[in-house]
Amino acid sequence: MHLTHRITEDEIVSKCKTGSLKYQELLYKQFYGYAMGISVRYSLNQDDALEVVNDAFIKVFNYINTYNTDKPFRAWLRTIVVNTAIDRRRKELKHQANMDLDHAVGVGSDASAIERLNAQDILKLMKKLPQLQLTIFNMYEIDGYNHDEIGNILNLPASSSRVYLSRAKEKLRQLLTTETQNHG
Repeated sequence: MHLTHRITEDEIVSKCKTGSLKYQELLYKQFYGYAMGISVRYSLNQDDALEVVNDAFIKVFNYINTYNTDKPFRAWLRTIVVNTAIDRRRKELKHQANMDLDHAVGVGSDASAIERLNAQDILKLMKKLPQLQLTIFNMYEIDGYNHDEIGNILNLPASSSRVYLSRAKEKLRQLLTTETQNHG
């Protein structure tokens, strides 16, 4: 009788630290979907998301010896994917961030539209947000960064992060209203 041994995540990571291409491929295959799920939220199209994932895995393999095995691998990978996506957008985001915030449109107080969204509705509508708003929405609402952290990562004042998050939520409300009117 042939017994198969299931390779654990720790074993895969350990073998990747030795430079094993076979285990790097296993790691890539095991976490590709997870990384792509994160990347898609920060990218406007599938091709861009795939490039972010591949760039992130290159970083993972280059820096795997710095990974602390006392912490969850998924969290370390998530940080790398998010940072890779943001790095790819930094120039565009910097350009968008230079817009004059003094002319920002006031945000409505009706939060009921956003509360009615389910996860798939949000992901669909998020693709219609401007890149900076999409990135800040993802970082704050989905990945749990606070405005100070977002500001540090994107080189923005925390107050600008708040404004862009508000704009993103307002735009989502508008998109939801439009979609509801078109289908209702």
